Amino acid sequence: MSEGATKLQYALKNLRIAWEATEPYWRDAVRADFEKLHLSPLETTTKNASRGMAKIGEILGQARRDCS
Repeated sequence: MSEGATKLQYALKNLRIAWEATEPYWRDAVRADFEKLHLSPLETTTKNASRGMAKIGEILGQARRDCS
């Protein structure tokens, strides 16, 4: 689970870097709306998913230890 969470965070970081690179060329209401409606919620959802994946990883690890 932690590998998947790491990949997800890495992808989000790369997306943010690419998004910020568009700012000098795209500065209008459509860009602001896109960030507000799509990018910001995606970041929140991704962070929540990563936390959930970490928690599931902990639970699975404990289950493995308990069953050994």
